[in-house]
Amino acid sequence: MGNIPRRGIFAAGLALAAPRLALAQGSQQLAIATGTTGGVYYPLGGALANLISRQIPGMSATVEVTGGSVGNLQLLGAGRVGMIFSQVDAAVDAVKGNDRFRGRPVPARAIAVIYTNRMQAVTTAATGIKSIPDMKGKRISTGAPGSATEVMALRLIEAAGLDPAKDFRARERLSPAESTNAVKDGKLDAYFFVSGVPTSAVTDLAASPGVQIQMIDHDEYTAKIVEKYGPVYFNEVIPAGTYPGQQADNKQMSVANVLAVREDMPAELVTKLVRIAWDGREDLARTHAEARNFKLEGQKTAAAGIPWHPAAEAFWQAAGAKLA
Repeated sequence: MGNIPRRGIFAAGLALAAPRLALAQGSQQLAIATGTTGGVYYPLGGALANLISRQIPGMSATVEVTGGSVGNLQLLGAGRVGMIFSQVDAAVDAVKGNDRFRGRPVPARAIAVIYTNRMQAVTTAATGIKSIPDMKGKRISTGAPGSATEVMALRLIEAAGLDPAKDFRARERLSPAESTNAVKDGKLDAYFFVSGVPTSAVTDLAASPGVQIQMIDHDEYTAKIVEKYGPVYFNEVIPAGTYPGQQADNKQMSVANVLAVREDMPAELVTKLVRIAWDGREDLARTHAEARNFKLEGQKTAAAGIPWHPAAEAFWQAAGAKLA
């Protein structure tokens, strides 16, 4: 991935703050909001930042470790970052001003649909947990604050008939790496994490000596969640063997991921960013295999969930994508 600079959160770049400046003036910063270090957004964001810094003269792209999609969208709305990774469900809420974005809609626009995020409900055989209802009275983590994991986990818990405020011995808000360590230490029974697969934190748990990983099926709740929150979720399967010792297919709920920018990002810059990401997908795939699922046929308006930035829409149409 190279040596990725990690700095404080920058302004969205002079392309937003002062769009009259030319790219070649050597003074542009582009902050990319990603996620926790135990997920997929962060390494892919680092690889993408390297490509952008090398290919756009005068631009320095940096990555930011964040809680995830909700926090990323809030940062984008505040103009503190220029590009974000986000789950579609959180992006839809942000654009509409729903849920955690009530009264503060975010002018986010999709520039690419990149891959699918899988809801992973993770435990070990030793806990005896074999379903979401079995988590009642247990110690769980629903994901880091500011993450789309937390949004999706709470929706799943609700659909399974549990009350997140009353039905657990403890409900923590931990990153996947923190959750894995807590399970290893006997301080946590199960956790949720939404990500591409394989996820390094889950792999770490599954590969731990004496641990038999258990992935909890939950596809039966997807229809109920879609009925309430809209058609942003769909069922998929994490095949057996994706993680060490994973003995059975995991029937779970998924959601698409997008790269997004603000609606006021200049068209010229958006076109450059999309082209770099698309042309560099093999480089991205060497960082994480999920980048191989960044495909032309995935560029659908329905999959993006939120409006396209006009420059990105024009790029994909020219590339031959059938957006409708």
